[in-house]
Amino acid sequence: MALPIALTMGDPAGIGPELTRRVWSNLKASGRVFFWIGDPALLGANTPYREIRHPSEAASCFVDALPVLPLSCPEPVYSGCPSPGNAVTVIESIRKAVHYTLEGAASAVVTNPIAKHVLMASGFPHPGHTEFLAALCGATGQEVMMLACPELRVTLTSVHIPLKKAIDTLSTDRIVAVSRVTEASLRRDFGLPQPRLAVAGLNPHAGENGMMGGEEMRIIQPAVEALRREGMNVIGPMPPDTMFSAAARPRYDAAICLYHDQGLIPVKTLDMAGGVNITLGLPIIRTSPDHGTAFDIAVGPEETGKASISSLLSALAMAHDMALQRVMSDAQTS
Repeated sequence: MALPIALTMGDPAGIGPELTRRVWSNLKASGRVFFWIGDPALLGANTPYREIRHPSEAASCFVDALPVLPLSCPEPVYSGCPSPGNAVTVIESIRKAVHYTLEGAASAVVTNPIAKHVLMASGFPHPGHTEFLAALCGATGQEVMMLACPELRVTLTSVHIPLKKAIDTLSTDRIVAVSRVTEASLRRDFGLPQPRLAVAGLNPHAGENGMMGGEEMRIIQPAVEALRREGMNVIGPMPPDTMFSAAARPRYDAAICLYHDQGLIPVKTLDMAGGVNITLGLPIIRTSPDHGTAFDIAVGPEETGKASISSLLSALAMAHDMALQRVMSDAQTS
């Protein structure tokens, strides 16, 4: 693993800069090299950093200094007070991370948290990170969000849309498409030769044979049957109120969930501090901590606040392991 990981700036007024400098201090002797794409002024005098011109320079200085590909925020940054005027730098950080990863100079992208409403106030046209990354990779419509922690992996058939729209647009084809991407990633990026998928139901008791809703019989069961005909190991539709229990989770490697909160609530309940957001279906590996900007606890560059580094550490570790597994998987199939 000679290639470093590209870590984006995130919102400069959030906890991303603090997490970055603390995570580097934690990992500098680990060999898990990353470089940060952001404004060095956000790091403070107590964090040794070295400006680099290309990711290839990161490994040589990582033990002694945080490698930084510098960008400048056009407006002053005040912790906890986000400004749409700095959105251009937030967006450029993401663009550069994807660019270097697509060209093979970085092994993966890890994104610090952004504030969607702040970016949208500047004219940003995408609902969130996931959709923007897909557009940058030329893979719009192929992206699938996975949330993962040691106890559970879930992928979603819909993400940042209202619940009513998620239900109205649910289709057999969408469930099949998300399941295919999930199964392929479990093989290539997680090293599971025979992945097991569980598809959630939509209604209470998974519809109770149509008594509590017909989507299971009309939409979900046909998707399960189609996937089985393709040779996939799939169970479902499973009742959503029991499929995430400790007794049920060992039966599958990933759960296919039908709307945003159906998947995120169990992951965040199990491991709020260590959960990782992963974007599947892209030509690159992308992970992110499973939390937001936390403006309410953000601190300045000379301070250490209350934010936990656990999720960012997990995101970097997951990106590293997935990149290594992808290299091995591709070598075996070439």
